[in-house]
Amino acid sequence: MRLAGALLALSLATLGGVMANARLAAPPVADAAIAGSGFPAKLSDYGFFTQAREQVPNLGVHPYALNTPLWSDGAEKLRFIYLPDGTQLTAAGAGLLQFPVGAAIIKTFAFGEGAGRRLIETRVLLHRAEGWVALPYRWNAEQTDATLALAGGRVDLTTPAGEAISYAIPNKNQCKTCHSRDGQVIPIGPKARNLSVKWLAEMVKQGALDRVPQGAGTLPVWSARKASDPAGPLARAYLDANCAHCHQPGGGASNSGLDLRWEQADPHAIGIMKRPVAAGRGAGGNDFSIVPGHPEQSILLYRMDSAEPGIAMPELGKSSIDREGVAVVRRWIAEMRP
Repeated sequence: MRLAGALLALSLATLGGVMANARLAAPPVADAAIAGSGFPAKLSDYGFFTQAREQVPNLGVHPYALNTPLWSDGAEKLRFIYLPDGTQLTAAGAGLLQFPVGAAIIKTFAFGEGAGRRLIETRVLLHRAEGWVALPYRWNAEQTDATLALAGGRVDLTTPAGEAISYAIPNKNQCKTCHSRDGQVIPIGPKARNLSVKWLAEMVKQGALDRVPQGAGTLPVWSARKASDPAGPLARAYLDANCAHCHQPGGGASNSGLDLRWEQADPHAIGIMKRPVAAGRGAGGNDFSIVPGHPEQSILLYRMDSAEPGIAMPELGKSSIDREGVAVVRRWIAEMRP
C-alpha cells in the first residue's frame, strides 16, 4: 500500500530531478502495440515503464488508486492508466470512466516489501477499435520483464497473512470471464465513485479528464476504515468492488439474480431473504443469500468465508480468504434488523 500511495502522489506532483530526466529520455509508449491486432510477447514491448521493477511510469501513464479495491490474496496492486497524446477520459456520471481508443489500463500484482518485493503478474486492458482486449503477463525471476501468459499459470508464494498458497495467474479467457458485460470485455475498477476527487481533479487540470462528476469519490476508503465505522457502506462498497462485476445484469453471474452494485437499492436484489436460483453444496445447507441478523445462515457469507473450489466466492482470483472483508460483511448482516 505504501508503494501504491507513493506512485499516486507522484502523479499529483511535478516530476523533478533524475526521475523527470529518465521519463523524458525514455522512448514513448508504443501506441501501435496497444491499438494493433497482435498480442505483444513482452510487457516491455508497450513501453509503459521507464524502470520495470520499480514500476516508474512513462509519459502519458498515470498512476491511480481505488477507494475500495478488489482483494486478491492480499496482493499489493500498482495501477496505471495510459492515454495517447491529445486524448482524455470522459466521465459518465459516477460510473466507469470512458476511455478513448488507444488507451490502456495496467495493473501489476506484487507481494512483499522493499528489496524483497516480488512482482508476480501484470494484467493489461487494451482499448482497440473493435473493443477491449485483456491480456495477462507473468514476471520473470530476475524481475526485469513479464512474458505473455495466454494459458495463465501458478506461482507458489506466501501471502501477507502468512499463508502458503498456489497463486493463480488467470488465462486470457478467465480475464474475459470477470471483465465481461453483455458479452463484451469492459474495465471493472475505474469508476468515478471509487476514485478520489483529488485525483480526478488533478486529471482534469492535466487535460486528461473532461470533468469531475457528481457522486465521485463516494465509496469509502477501505484502508482508512475504523472499527467504529458503520458496516453498511463498507460492506456494500466491498461487494461492489469484489462481486458486482459478475453479479449484475449482463454480468457473468447474472443468472443468479443477485445485483451487488453499489447503486442497487432493492433489498431482495442484493440478496436479503432471496433464495438461490440453484441450490447445492455452495449453499452450505442454508436457504437464503442473506438472512438479516444471522450471518451464520447467510449463503453469501458462507461462500465468502471459504477457499474450497465449488464453494468459494469469488470463483476466480482467490486462493485464500479475505478475513477483513468477511468480518465487515458479517458485521453488516449481524446488525440488520430481522
